[in-house]
Amino acid sequence: MSGEFRRFLFPHDHPRVAEVRGLDPYTYGEFSRKPGTFTGGLVEGWTPLYRNEFRGVTEDGTLREGLFPFEPARPGEEAPVAEMVAAAHDLLTVLDDDDRERISHPVDAVEWQTWANPEFMQFDTGLRLDLQPVAVRDKALALVAASLSPEGYELTHAMMLINGFLGEVVDLPTVLNEFSYNIALYGEPDLRAPWGWQLFGHHCAVNCLVVEGRMVVSPVFLGAEPDEIDAGPHAGLREVFADRIALGTALMAALPAEQRAAATVYEQMVDPAMPPGRVHPGDERHLAGAFQDNRVIPLEGIRVVDMPAEAQALAVRIAESFVRLLPEGPRAARLREIEAHLDETWFSWIGGSQPGDVFYYRLQSPVLIAELDHHCGVFLDYDTPQPFHIHTVLRTPHGNDYGRSWVRQWQEREAAS
Repeated sequence: MSGEFRRFLFPHDHPRVAEVRGLDPYTYGEFSRKPGTFTGGLVEGWTPLYRNEFRGVTEDGTLREGLFPFEPARPGEEAPVAEMVAAAHDLLTVLDDDDRERISHPVDAVEWQTWANPEFMQFDTGLRLDLQPVAVRDKALALVAASLSPEGYELTHAMMLINGFLGEVVDLPTVLNEFSYNIALYGEPDLRAPWGWQLFGHHCAVNCLVVEGRMVVSPVFLGAEPDEIDAGPHAGLREVFADRIALGTALMAALPAEQRAAATVYEQMVDPAMPPGRVHPGDERHLAGAFQDNRVIPLEGIRVVDMPAEAQALAVRIAESFVRLLPEGPRAARLREIEAHLDETWFSWIGGSQPGDVFYYRLQSPVLIAELDHHCGVFLDYDTPQPFHIHTVLRTPHGNDYGRSWVRQWQEREAAS
């Protein structure tokens, strides 16, 4: 039901919103670090993790080699590198020397791993867009649009628009707005050598790298609270994750009862059977979110190839919905990679599976982790997950998040030539 989220608005003078109203991003970032606060605890837990040497997410702690052989893109599967290079140069030309230095990092810099999805600024990597002139904002969005598929850019931009809408609804425009995001560049924009960009902030984090025409877009975090805009110039934007939700419930409905039970790891979103820590105060049921670059995430649920054919097809469609950010050519390459590992792909579920239920699911293989979770309130007042607050995460396990495996192989090849 449109506008359902409005039942959960905090009073305007409630401390949850009133005590941060009017704070600029940096002051709010410092406020969020206070010991003893909810956000302070998150910062304390997350901050050390990004400094760990990058290895990649695995299912058992063992990094598998050979999953991402590096080779130039096949004909018809090339990334739009020329358009991306032109857009990156356009962005750089509207920056002064200090900002060009601030936005730029080496292609394998640890700063890749500082992205985060909360509204508070934990790491001020690159440039903060809401503090930049309109020309810089426009050029930054143009780079994102030049890199992603049209529907991928539309979904990414929708997260930013909804964030601005939420800021208007709760009267926190300095904390939540359309441009409360950081953008950074990694490597020198080049037609052949590896380089990429990163956009991150509340409910939207996208990491994109290209090399020799190949493209990796991961890690990706996209979320929305609420999942609609019911007023203002962008009214009518709603149910932005409807396909991922419908595909999940359809897959569960397509399973025989015994497989549905086997896929359901926990019947409740907060289940007494869960081990301590299974529901994280910030990530809730997500396992592959920000700062989890090296996490061990065991396989759970059931294998996709053991499902009925209809359910198998739906699992592939879930994967396709998550990689739809990629342009058509790189998307075809990515789907071929995913389908080559269907015999090692697992699907797991938490919560109810009827239409309207709240739930979590994960599709996981050696080359893919795709998660969807319904969450509790952050800037709206509810303490149980609601259908209109959704988080999604996409990862490339075993070392190719941020395109790191390809970058390493490219560097080794160049050094040997």
